Amino acid sequence: MPKLPACFTVQIRVLLQGNRLDHLFLNVLNVVLPVLICAGIGYALAVIKAPFDNKVIGGIVSRVGYPTLIISHLSTTKIAVSTFLDVMAAAALAITGFGVLGFVVLKAMRLPIRAFLTPLMHGNVGNIGLPITLLALGDAGMAYTMGFVVVVLISIFTVGMWIPAGEFSPRKLATSPIIYAVVISLVLMATGYSLPKPVAKSFDILGGLSIPLMLLTLGHTLATLQIKSLGRAVLLTVLHLVMAVTIASALVWSFGFTGAERGAVILCCLMPSSVATYLFIDQHVPEYGPDVAGFILVSTLATILVLPFALSYWI
Repeated sequence: MPKLPACFTVQIRVLLQGNRLDHLFLNVLNVVLPVLICAGIGYALAVIKAPFDNKVIGGIVSRVGYPTLIISHLSTTKIAVSTFLDVMAAAALAITGFGVLGFVVLKAMRLPIRAFLTPLMHGNVGNIGLPITLLALGDAGMAYTMGFVVVVLISIFTVGMWIPAGEFSPRKLATSPIIYAVVISLVLMATGYSLPKPVAKSFDILGGLSIPLMLLTLGHTLATLQIKSLGRAVLLTVLHLVMAVTIASALVWSFGFTGAERGAVILCCLMPSSVATYLFIDQHVPEYGPDVAGFILVSTLATILVLPFALSYWI
């Protein structure tokens, strides 16, 4: 069989690579766009001033949605308990890493720790991380992400509240429904038992509320934030991404994560600053509220650019 000229071979290779890249980015858009559309609807609800109570919806998600989602999903997904616990440990180390690096960055920039450390430490793994990993990595990826989400949520509503408030309140930790949902899930995973069908179906329905409500709340909250210092917000976002890449690389290497758990840890580390942390800043150090809001908004918008590259070339 005659060989093609070298120039034709190069052109065919370029065309094939181009088609692969186009297909890859199309798949990434299929993952990212549904999240953006749902958040955009929440944004639109804020623009037209439709009735929307963030506190009520947030309470439903944290007290009912998250616990039932955790139990219903983890009890039916076949994942190794040891790996799930490793992801939880990785999440705790990630928060610690963001806290240490964030403290150093804030000291260097001469910014108040009470106002900016909590947003730097906690990523938006719930509103954005869960739907992204479900679409990109499937049920297993979402299950591992839940391990990360659990640790971040516990940290947000304990350490994340204590830093801006300047006080310690362990009662919040002891009364969190998420803690008990995790314990129940781990028992079911370890023993192989399952919930009675009516209970499992009820939890499945209630847990299904969480992701759409979280995305609507994300869009609605972003529409109400006001940016005060754009330059500072951009700088903090860039530094946060550098920290995220460093921490994710270190965790994947040290734990030896592969497959879905590797992708889940990387994506969770790359998540933007959590919108929930803004409420604590606005309550305890309101003079820095607009600055923190700007950082949260810019970091969330930056995720739209970062995720396609992460999903295409790193996951």
